[in-house]
Amino acid sequence: MRRLIVSGAIALAALVTGAGAVAIAAGTTPEAPARQWKFEGPFGTYDRAAAQRGYQVYQEVCSACHSLSLLAYRNLTELGLTDNQVKGLIKDITVTDLGDDGQPADRPARLSDRFKKPFPNELAAAAANNGKAPPDLSVIVKARANGPNYIYALLTGYVPFDKLTPDQVKAYSVTKDDNYNTYFPGHRIAMAPPLADDKVTYADGTKATLGQEASDVTEFLAWASEPHMEDRKRTGVRVILFLLAMAGLMYAVKRQVWSDKH
Repeated sequence: MRRLIVSGAIALAALVTGAGAVAIAAGTTPEAPARQWKFEGPFGTYDRAAAQRGYQVYQEVCSACHSLSLLAYRNLTELGLTDNQVKGLIKDITVTDLGDDGQPADRPARLSDRFKKPFPNELAAAAANNGKAPPDLSVIVKARANGPNYIYALLTGYVPFDKLTPDQVKAYSVTKDDNYNTYFPGHRIAMAPPLADDKVTYADGTKATLGQEASDVTEFLAWASEPHMEDRKRTGVRVILFLLAMAGLMYAVKRQVWSDKH
């Protein structure tokens, strides 16, 4: 019994200490600023023009390291693109498939193909990125608390080493080889700043500032995380309207049935 009590006390102390450490770490990381996103709220919808630009940012910048394994290229038609437009976007992408002889061979990507992965497997991804495989982005917006705001803040929250204060450098042991990000827990992040002004040249002529690129790719990743959100919201509205109509009908029937009792 005594051994059990001692073990419980040790476990409780470890839990309290760990929670305290987490609280201290969390307290040094500011919360991502809230932004207005068109897709939020019960009647929110995706900004398809922004999401199309966001796909361009993903394909030209993010896809070198991050996969989108839950999406197929044909899903891009849900962003308002035609089959021919999507085929034009993926015409330079090749995927590995089995040839007629049963051996691996490269071929042009088809609409039915899943998004091409940047690495053949997780071990290869980790080996190419200092031992840590970059996360898949298919549901990254839904997986993170305050997802859209966090992704946008992370992409725009890098601070160059020469802009850091001596206190920041000392507190987080930052060196010139590290990447400091205001909104990343612990502030030192392995990923170098992926975006910058004019990192891409938008097909629709939109000025490609850092903020615009971050906003567009966040919109695209929000859609990728929940591509059927708009259908779900429309269904919810129809159900509510049906229930209201049914409630009114039931009330009218009740009044009719009990009218002779009043």
